[in-house]
Amino acid sequence: MCRWLGYVGDPITPRELLYDPERSLIEQSRRHAPDMPLPNGDGSGLGWYGRREVPALFRTTAPAWGDENLLELASEISSRLFLAHVRAGTGAPVQQTNCHPFRYRNWLFVHNGYINEHARLRRELLLAVRPDLFGNIVGTTDSELMFHLALTFGLQDDPVAGLEAMAGFVEEVAEAAGVPEPVQMTVGLTDGSRLYAARYASGPVVNSLFVSEDVESLRALYPSSERFAHFPDNARAVVSEPLVDLPGVWREVPVATALVVDETVQELPFEPRRPVAVAPSATG
Repeated sequence: MCRWLGYVGDPITPRELLYDPERSLIEQSRRHAPDMPLPNGDGSGLGWYGRREVPALFRTTAPAWGDENLLELASEISSRLFLAHVRAGTGAPVQQTNCHPFRYRNWLFVHNGYINEHARLRRELLLAVRPDLFGNIVGTTDSELMFHLALTFGLQDDPVAGLEAMAGFVEEVAEAAGVPEPVQMTVGLTDGSRLYAARYASGPVVNSLFVSEDVESLRALYPSSERFAHFPDNARAVVSEPLVDLPGVWREVPVATALVVDETVQELPFEPRRPVAVAPSATG
């Protein structure tokens, strides 16, 4: 499985989450999960917001733990909102265009999971992508396709509804093809203002997702911790796995739940649904 994290709050250097914690994202990238024979060595990426509305993007096929350029960037950048990802491929080639985050205008998207039997469903799913979005797909992953399906189904107007319609459409196509349990996902998404996330799977096994508690509460819980004293009051992080092993720091996101994160965390039910309309295909 892949791993990712998202941060929103007053500006910090990404290094403070990517490298510094005892269970940092970079440390997780080389540490095998119980059900994984290999580490997350199929590339990594960082997307962040700075002086422009459009986010900057760094992606590389190098394993995250050995990429000096990523370390330099993460140490030098200061950003109020960023997404980072380490990849363990599920069939798509190891190439830069298949590394997360994926970008469309002011939007960034990361994903941990898969579409079951993606190769079998890919053609029909691709033909549902809105024609004006199609040229933005430059890789071959199911993740990038999921992002563009969500954009097709209204993500820019209602991010959670767009993700729900995407998941519902994939499940509908998979059911018609006889593919079981098609969707496995935790996703991170941002428009540069808020951080959105969702945890869902069509079957009983669901990848993990956690959100940090508010910093003021953490300072009260751990008054001697320099880290919590340093972090901004409005800092929030969403992660695939906890970055520090301290009780009360992380709250597990319930299954079938979406988050809207800024200075507060709003939890919403995540309910896949049939899209209102599917964009016509180029051959339609």
